[in-house]
Amino acid sequence: MRILITGSSGFVGTSLHNYFNKNDQIEVTALDLRKPVALEMISDAAAIIHLAGKAHDLKKTSKDEEYFTVNTTLTKTLFDLFLKSNINDFIYFSSVKAVADAVSGVLTEEPVPNPKTPYGRSKQQAEAYLLSQELPKGKRLIIIRPCMIHGPGNKGNLNLLHKVVKIGLPYPLAAFKNLRSFLAIDNLNYVIERLITDQSIPGGIYNVADDDPLSTNEVIRIMSQLEGHKAKLWKISPQLIKMIAAVGDKLWLPLNAERLRKLTESYIVSNEKLKMALNIKQLPIKATVGLEKTIQSFSSH
Repeated sequence: MRILITGSSGFVGTSLHNYFNKNDQIEVTALDLRKPVALEMISDAAAIIHLAGKAHDLKKTSKDEEYFTVNTTLTKTLFDLFLKSNINDFIYFSSVKAVADAVSGVLTEEPVPNPKTPYGRSKQQAEAYLLSQELPKGKRLIIIRPCMIHGPGNKGNLNLLHKVVKIGLPYPLAAFKNLRSFLAIDNLNYVIERLITDQSIPGGIYNVADDDPLSTNEVIRIMSQLEGHKAKLWKISPQLIKMIAAVGDKLWLPLNAERLRKLTESYIVSNEKLKMALNIKQLPIKATVGLEKTIQSFSSH
């Protein structure tokens, strides 16, 4: 089975490539969308895994149109080629942020998408186009919406938080109660392999997340334990913290209202629909185990 992967040089793409290389039944080919793609280049593949895209720019230095050019227009172009080809499956990596920037309760696949950021809107517009096209008989469209993905080799917010914990700085926001869903790269690899090798799994939209959400305080405790010291969790009054953040908005301090929201908000994602489709009760890797593996990789590097 030949699988095409776009965005294969990124964190997720590299991990998937390495994972599939261990399977003698799967041959992986990288597809570079920065170059023109002809129909004959993809015609003998069994599936396309479309990972390539412009990630959310937390520093907000990117122009809005960059997101739509990469995340929306390129996806449309590739999907049109897929429809004309002999390929059976198209797996599109979208994001939970294509649905909602903030979540009240638990996010399922049911809510009508209402993203606010250019990143989320560009992903949602790509989804809408894919879903609007008529699929020829025998083809499957699977849209996956992962939450925050982590794993060895990933440089993201978890790595920054680990650096703070490692040098022994206290976490001053422990009084805020939150729960967030994470996605271990090992669980993601397992899910993608199941999707492309089991044709009985129906197409559609699937959230992808670990089984159990974790609080920021739990994450810090795990990091501290792995570093061999007790977690320093300071429960400063939330009202005082919010006042400091409000001042930060005006004086450009490190802590402002937006950063406070990112650090303390809850974002719980349901994976029940996915597990039902895969006919499993739980994913292979527990959320805490996957997190420990990622954190240990930070120390080893």
